[in-house]
Amino acid sequence: MVNEANEIVQSETADEIEEMDFAAMLEESFKKDSGRDALIDGVIVEIKDDVALVDVGKKSEGRLNTSELLDNEGNLAYKVGDTIKVVISGFRNERPNVSHKKAVRKERVKEFIESYNEEEERVLDLKVVGKNKGGFIAEDKNGVEFFLPRSQAAVRDINSLVGKNVKVKIIKIDKDNESIVVSRKKLLDDERKRKKEIVQDLLDADEVVEGTIKKITTYGMFVDVGGIDGLVHYSEISYKGPVNPSTIYKEGEVVPVKAIKYDKEKRHLSLSIKAAMPDPWEEIKDQLEVGDAISVTVSNIEPYGAFVDLGNDIEGFLHISEISWDKNIKHPKDYIEEGQEIDVEVIEIDPNDRRLRVSLKNVLPKPFEEFLKNYKVGDVVKGVVTTTTNFGAFVKIGGIEGLLHNEDVSWNRNEKCKDLLNVGDEIEVKIIKIDDINEKVSLSKKELEESPIQRYTKNHKNGDIVVGKIRDIKDFGVFVQLEEGVDALIRTEDLAPGTQEELKVGDDIEAVITFIDDKKNRIRLSVRRLSKMKERETLKEINKEEKMTLGDIIKDQLK
Repeated sequence: MVNEANEIVQSETADEIEEMDFAAMLEESFKKDSGRDALIDGVIVEIKDDVALVDVGKKSEGRLNTSELLDNEGNLAYKVGDTIKVVISGFRNERPNVSHKKAVRKERVKEFIESYNEEEERVLDLKVVGKNKGGFIAEDKNGVEFFLPRSQAAVRDINSLVGKNVKVKIIKIDKDNESIVVSRKKLLDDERKRKKEIVQDLLDADEVVEGTIKKITTYGMFVDVGGIDGLVHYSEISYKGPVNPSTIYKEGEVVPVKAIKYDKEKRHLSLSIKAAMPDPWEEIKDQLEVGDAISVTVSNIEPYGAFVDLGNDIEGFLHISEISWDKNIKHPKDYIEEGQEIDVEVIEIDPNDRRLRVSLKNVLPKPFEEFLKNYKVGDVVKGVVTTTTNFGAFVKIGGIEGLLHNEDVSWNRNEKCKDLLNVGDEIEVKIIKIDDINEKVSLSKKELEESPIQRYTKNHKNGDIVVGKIRDIKDFGVFVQLEEGVDALIRTEDLAPGTQEELKVGDDIEAVITFIDDKKNRIRLSVRRLSKMKERETLKEINKEEKMTLGDIIKDQLK
């Protein structure tokens, strides 16, 4: 504060010295010729083409350019014998040169000085019309001339002021010499000092004041507070976060603001509208909890979610994953729209970080629970393919997605879902499993079709002797292909003793059907049982032959 005070004192002292120097120069110039530039009455004694002779009480009449006697239409406004105000602007061969226009300007200056109240500090709006060695000549709208010293112009390029309008303050009135000295520097210094005091008062008071919106931009608003423009950044308008000010306010509107910062180097005053209002987060921190259901309005929709307005200048975020139980949601606009009022559940609230997250799907019926009410294992339903993968396809049924595995899409082991189905296809499937704990549903398409084994069993039954080709050999048995798509299993214990090591893939093998389950698509064969059957048949034949031989003997004896 001491340094600032010294700077102000030094500045004011320098200004006083400059004003005293100028005053001395002005007075010295008048001493050179007491008659020069004096306002006197002259009588027109002769008017020639371009020169008029005026009696000014000197040895010779003064010369006056007749162009100074013309009215606005270009006609002579005076005639010989008329008395006019003139000033002597110089001498040529002892004949004075006089000017009527200069006299008129001088008279206007005199009238201004006589009506001027020194106690009234006025700001004048002048136009710079010329310059001289000492500074600039400026006029007001009434044609009153003022002198602006170069030291008081506060401009680096002296040529830049000519023809421009400037605002100035009067720093010296010379009634004797009828001159008015003005300063642009004085006005700017006073303005800076005034703004500095206002800014300091605003910051010290830490109070809410009213300001007028002067200009709205994309990044905020310029607001006038006591003649000073401060910036309300778009992040300082609402507790919701950054907003577009043009959607809320209009230029000329009066708004409550509070000063929050001042940058001395840049001379930038930062204002805040939200700091001038009660903090809504303080109001809700003890009123709202996770799990609460609230009504909100959708204020803005983005591809990744939506922002919702609680109605008290607080905005919550609804992520796209919390909009619907549908996992394949593409865009929030498919489910909600701006301005729509919806019920949501609070899933996170952090007043310190001013973060609020909500969920729409949590207040909607859970699809899997609805599915359990309407479907059961064994139901045949229609669904739409939503995704195909290397292991199968997902089919949407009643709000949930069931898995159609590759092994359940066709009886042909080589066919896969991605080869048979496309996303968007409507297909008929059978529900074969429901895991209500993990919320998973398994589907089958092949069970709606006649299986190869079902076709096979139309012509084959238990006890039939069949021949098949060995397709695979395992420790627990041998898989035999009976027909295309029809496989049967011969368990190790059903093979002929000691023959398993001799079997090869591709060999034909004969066996008897011992078990058929066309529901689960299973057939079992047995070589061992076939051997026993053949043994029994052989015994039957032997017994039959033996019985016939004994009968024949008895028959022969009876003869």
